[in-house]
Amino acid sequence: MKEKDGYDGDQLLAALAALANIHRLRVIAVLATGGRNYVSRLAREVGISRPLLHLHLLKLEQAGLVSSQMELSKDGKALNYYEVRDFSFAVNPMAIAQAAQSLTTKIES
Repeated sequence: MKEKDGYDGDQLLAALAALANIHRLRVIAVLATGGRNYVSRLAREVGISRPLLHLHLLKLEQAGLVSSQMELSKDGKALNYYEVRDFSFAVNPMAIAQAAQSLTTKIES
């Protein structure tokens, strides 16, 4: 998530947008404290449906905050496991100013 001298603006924007949702914050919290988890169990722990969880996991994965890996269980079921990727970023005026210099996202008027 880091550029040579700071944060890539597009990545920072994607991460902040992904984290600006209560369900996604809860997903990160559950994965950070409980470790990797498969979708059905994660949905139960977060308290949302699997289809809704999939949408939130997709947003988190696109932002680079979680990763997934498909595995087969002992009984042959395909389970998609998710885990939090290591990330850290500062949100302060200077970090934002530095990240803004590398933004490629166009602002619509």
